[in-house]
Amino acid sequence: MKHLLLTFVCVASLSNAAGSSKPNVLFFFADDQRADTIAALGNPVIQTPNLDRLVQRGVSFSRAYMQGGMNGATCVPSRAMLLSGQNLFHIDEKLMRSETWPEAFGKAGYSTFASGKWHNGDASLARSFQIARSMFTGGMTNPMDAKLRDLVDGKVGPAKPSTKHACEVFADEAIRFIQEQSGGPFFAYVPFDGPHDPHIVPDDFPIRYTADQIPLPPNFLPRHPFNNGEMAIRDEQLLPWPRSEDGVRAFLAEYYRYISFLDAQIGRVLAALEASPHAKNTIIVFSADSGVARGSHGLIGKQNVYEHSMRVPLIIAGPGIAQNQRSEAMCYLFDLLPTLGKLCSVTGPKTSEGIDFSATLSDASKPARSQLMFAYRNVQRAFTDSRWKLIRYPQVDRTQLFDLQADPFEVTNLADKPEHVAKVAELSTALEKEMQQSGDTAALKVATPSPADWTPPAKTKGEKKRKK
Repeated sequence: MKHLLLTFVCVASLSNAAGSSKPNVLFFFADDQRADTIAALGNPVIQTPNLDRLVQRGVSFSRAYMQGGMNGATCVPSRAMLLSGQNLFHIDEKLMRSETWPEAFGKAGYSTFASGKWHNGDASLARSFQIARSMFTGGMTNPMDAKLRDLVDGKVGPAKPSTKHACEVFADEAIRFIQEQSGGPFFAYVPFDGPHDPHIVPDDFPIRYTADQIPLPPNFLPRHPFNNGEMAIRDEQLLPWPRSEDGVRAFLAEYYRYISFLDAQIGRVLAALEASPHAKNTIIVFSADSGVARGSHGLIGKQNVYEHSMRVPLIIAGPGIAQNQRSEAMCYLFDLLPTLGKLCSVTGPKTSEGIDFSATLSDASKPARSQLMFAYRNVQRAFTDSRWKLIRYPQVDRTQLFDLQADPFEVTNLADKPEHVAKVAELSTALEKEMQQSGDTAALKVATPSPADWTPPAKTKGEKKRKK
């Protein structure tokens, strides 16, 4: 892919820029990839040359978010929100209650294809995609021995063990699909199961990271300062307490290597697209189902509402889209397919409630959402108006307030400062209103809060499993 001169083309003229046919869509979706893991977007250590080139070709969003989850496997609701266009409190995690966006693309004349992780039930896979090959329909696995399934005659067939790393298989299938396309628009969805742990990469993959050269997150802590309501879930047991600097660096080295491997697979698919007749008429999207802590705030997993776990990478490139631009426009993941639907003239499901932010793709300075609300089970709620962020922990009666403009890593809690009492009250009211509008019935206060103090378990089951 060659570096192109910076040009701006109105999204409204997309069909003219791409010819008379509707644009294709190639959608890469990673699993548990933090927003700060792309070299071209500021990570000084990681190697992501293919995503870097995609950054140069499109618009990169620094404030794209998943909304949260009602269970520890947050990838299930995240993917349901993405594919349905609905918010966390309206989704059917099995995606059977209403039409999905891929289904709508199919009805609009698109060839629809998927290869990768599917975490939302067999029936909805068959309903959503016309072609689905080498699908991993579980939650997590050793990617060198993943059990993969094909969609055959409208049904998901038996599982067969992968002959190589699952992410490589998914890329192979995407390449094969692109090469098979001779006419008509396509919607290709490639939901990788990496870089979710276990961080397993083929031994011969050449990129490696030295742990002592990995910088710690700016908000690293040995342990979270209080009970956030989900302190000892499996993800949090991947490293022992207190979190050591060496342990977190080693974990990040594994994580970064997996991301570089994933980047290489994306590069293979992009090269196949460039060699095809579809190169100039395909919208390319890269995003992830969630971020993850990996040592930030003393946490390892994604079962929290801090920026590192809610914020996801998002890059969109293609015909009619500005090049090499950064946007601070806020959006949810479930706004993505409504936006692609607008660009592709596809009418979405009647139940879709995501917004169309396609105007931002021609002018990266244009805003999208003005405020966002996040949730995890009944133990955490958060609200941001872009600058200020309030986090409420009702079960232990704790509140945090962060000035994201001055403190983007959420290090300094301002909630108990007298000069910020009014701001806490203002954002609490806004959070309550947003919860009501979203259909969230959780309480922000409980009659008898639990103690906020917490003691780590003596043994770490997850760490033992990880060492095997």
